[in-house]
Amino acid sequence: MLLQLDGVCLRYGVQVLADHVSAKIERGDRICLVGRNGEGKSSLLRLIGGGGDPDEGEIVRQSGAVFATLEQALPEGCTDTVYRYVAEGLGAVGAWLAEYRDNLNPDLQAKIEQVHGWELLARIDSVLDRLDLDSEARVADLSGGWQRRAALARALVTEPDLLILDEPTNHLDIAAVEWLESFLGSFRGALLFVSHDRALAQRLATTVWDLDRGVLRVFNCTFDRYQQEKEKVLEEEARNDALFDKKLAQEEAWIRQGIKARRTRNEGRVRALQGLRRERQARRERQGVARMSLDSGERSGKLVAELQGVTFGFPDSEGGAMRPLIDNLDFTLMRGDKVGLIGPNGAGKSTLIRLLLDELQPQSGSIRLGTKQQVAYFDQRRDVLNPELSVVDNIAEGRETIQVGGSSRHVMGYLSDFLFTGVKARTKVGALSGGERNRALLAKLFSQPANILVLDEPTNDLDVETLELLEQLLLDFPGTVLLVSHDRAFLDNVVDSCLAFEGDGVVREYVGGYQDFVRQGGRFLSAEEQLQSRKREQDKAAGSGVDTGADKAADSPETQGSTPPKSKKLSYKLQRELDALPGQIESLEGEIAELEQAMAQPDFYQQDNTLVQEKLQKLADLQQALEVAFERWAELDSM
Repeated sequence: MLLQLDGVCLRYGVQVLADHVSAKIERGDRICLVGRNGEGKSSLLRLIGGGGDPDEGEIVRQSGAVFATLEQALPEGCTDTVYRYVAEGLGAVGAWLAEYRDNLNPDLQAKIEQVHGWELLARIDSVLDRLDLDSEARVADLSGGWQRRAALARALVTEPDLLILDEPTNHLDIAAVEWLESFLGSFRGALLFVSHDRALAQRLATTVWDLDRGVLRVFNCTFDRYQQEKEKVLEEEARNDALFDKKLAQEEAWIRQGIKARRTRNEGRVRALQGLRRERQARRERQGVARMSLDSGERSGKLVAELQGVTFGFPDSEGGAMRPLIDNLDFTLMRGDKVGLIGPNGAGKSTLIRLLLDELQPQSGSIRLGTKQQVAYFDQRRDVLNPELSVVDNIAEGRETIQVGGSSRHVMGYLSDFLFTGVKARTKVGALSGGERNRALLAKLFSQPANILVLDEPTNDLDVETLELLEQLLLDFPGTVLLVSHDRAFLDNVVDSCLAFEGDGVVREYVGGYQDFVRQGGRFLSAEEQLQSRKREQDKAAGSGVDTGADKAADSPETQGSTPPKSKKLSYKLQRELDALPGQIESLEGEIAELEQAMAQPDFYQQDNTLVQEKLQKLADLQQALEVAFERWAELDSM
């Protein structure tokens, strides 16, 4: 046995997160911890990992057992090399080894020898090699997937008996998720993880811990079987509660009878009634299930969009040759289609959405849009919501009633369908958790008539029950759906075709969901493969004497036909501005990603409200600056 939870209690203010929890972890266990948003899953993981003590009860750890935690946050701001970052997972001796490796500091040699540190060098090198990491790269320069890989190496270098992971797939694209899933499947130690990725949970979990209203239930089965068993538990709970409430009502009726009944009443029965009252008062009701509905508006034209030979790209970060995100795409979108956009981060999925929404114009080719279009756009940055206003003010905009599906509804009744009642409905959006803000955004979008839904990562932070409800809602929706998601199960359950961004501007349509894409032989070029491809093109151009600079990009053989020729040469000042814009855009996107990552942390909104609002305003300013930079780049590039 690696760990035993014995009557553990954990509270956050007046909320009971764990109520006399008992469970154990054995070697080789694969445990998925599940529960609704806000139930205390991350708090329980921190407790198990050694981050604090329980309010009551005891945690017994096996002597000498090593526990390592893969944190939810990515190490984005880390300026260390990958080698130093990974080595420091070993503590002080790891830092000494990294420092000695970099500077050959003889003062450290004795310290390292004293703790037998030299033997750890082979372990560090082995982990770096196993995860195919570049030891000299700076962590901050890595993509999200490679940062997650570096963080995993930092945890694995300790050779843990138990690896603890909190939402390990957050901010990863599908390729990175599948790599992580495969790696964890071959990990020999025990796993304890929290994840809303149902495909990952089904692949890895052999045991499920269900945390519900402070009670931890252990299901020794796969994730799919757990969902069936949990449904039976809830049905049994509902029957027992109904019987209890019936008995309590009978006893309350008895105690309220007249003088005759009170003269003859049994004092033991009175005490039993008082116990029933206390038990009923202590019952923690399960949070209701969201009841979302859509107003599909009037029917759009049969044709939604027709793309012919559409090409769009950006110059590389040095201002050189064009890097196509979409190259010569032919695609027709019809009313009622449900299409998933899949591919690595930065492959061009959001760019295609902006082209379809007429926010960007193709650099070559044409886009013909249909008629009578009413678009609802779910932006993962949640720009539609004002963080300074409450949920009710964001939805109703000062009105008491709203029109939904052709009928009038009181706004509080409508919001209760999305689990916003009382205080929660009047809470500022900026103070909500990630899952709650997603539900608020869905409430905002679904209150407006729409025959086209554009959803960019709508599943982030949603619990499994809400995910499944959203799936059914989209399946029943008679209009058109464009869905960007890295959630493989969600894609498989909703879409009837996929547009796959396979790299180097190649976008292909596949019938079916993500698993159908895989079965048909689809795959994505990794970021490394795309980088190698671009380097080969640059080397080829350099070897043939072709100038790949920005002034010659439109004339080079590699870009003819993919970008329109410029009508005239830009002035020196404007050309320098154009050359600098890709770097500015990349920097702004990096800052936005860093802020969004910070805001996704469970404790972000527990900070001082002034600091929270400052960061929310900074995010809004950065997003505005990014839009301006995109527009300026498009303007200069077309001159």
